Amino acid sequence: MLRKGLLDIFETALNRRTVFTTGVNFREVTDRKEMLKSLPVADEGTAGEKSIDVDSLIQGRGDRFPNSQIDSKRFDGVLFKDLPIINIRVSPNNTIINLTNAKGLPEIIRSCGIEGFKNTRKGTNVAAQATAITIGTKIIERGTKTARVRVQGMGPGRMSAIKGLQMAGINIVSITDNTRVSWYPPRPRKQRKL
Repeated sequence: MLRKGLLDIFETALNRRTVFTTGVNFREVTDRKEMLKSLPVADEGTAGEKSIDVDSLIQGRGDRFPNSQIDSKRFDGVLFKDLPIINIRVSPNNTIINLTNAKGLPEIIRSCGIEGFKNTRKGTNVAAQATAITIGTKIIERGTKTARVRVQGMGPGRMSAIKGLQMAGINIVSITDNTRVSWYPPRPRKQRKL
């Protein structure tokens, strides 16, 4: 009899299933509206980006993009065609920034290596931003507050250099991308022989 009782207990233990749950699952929700009120407020990070209708933006501001009359337009009392140009040459290993006059003659040149960054740190966006801030302050000391920007090359310092110029206090009128595009890309690798 004792043996039969132990077998019954053993069989019921085998047939019983254990379910582990946390206390959150036992919370009673009576109304969906109350549940939604208890959730945290959705901010931009969780809700995603807001969509903008680009066509209405273009029609609303016609002067946002350059046209044929841009050369005769004045920025801070200077014609657009007479504004100095800040050239940003970006590569994966370095960022070189120079100021030229409207005709293209260089006046100030700074690079990440001159700034004190060495080896692989020259190619970082922090180095590009620091270089842009120092050259921006030198440009403002010369009396130039408004300039055009021309970016060439691909690398981590593209946007950081422009941001550094803005942080230095330079009013950027236009940004032009002069990155060269090869019509004849490199030949693909030859087929592997097995």
